[in-house]
Amino acid sequence: MKLLRLRGRKTCDRLIRQGNVWKGRHMVVRWLPGHPRHPGVNRASEGIYVGTLASTKLDKSAVKRNRMRRRCRESLRIALKTLDGLPTTQLLLAPRSTSLGAPFAEIQSDISAFLSSRSHGRAPKAQ
Repeated sequence: MKLLRLRGRKTCDRLIRQGNVWKGRHMVVRWLPGHPRHPGVNRASEGIYVGTLASTKLDKSAVKRNRMRRRCRESLRIALKTLDGLPTTQLLLAPRSTSLGAPFAEIQSDISAFLSSRSHGRAPKAQ
């Protein structure tokens, strides 16, 4: 599964307003099925559009906030290597402050829990 960038303020705002919410131990994931409404999106390609959201309320240090973002995005990238057949989805990852000190395995378990709940929640494909 290809990891693509979710870009644009309006796209992220729409995802915050209308997206479904999944709350994990170390992050909150907002998601919507389908491609984002952006003129630069190739609608013929399948993939997961990912954006991150980390406010200064998490930590005043930009270095620490960026580390939280990178750890969440990397755990998603690793988890998607093993999965196939996920539908095109927009994700907005919002790490919690616990994600900075948590072991990477716990962040990976959060991501795998989200992906398993997402794969169980969709309807089976018609044959």
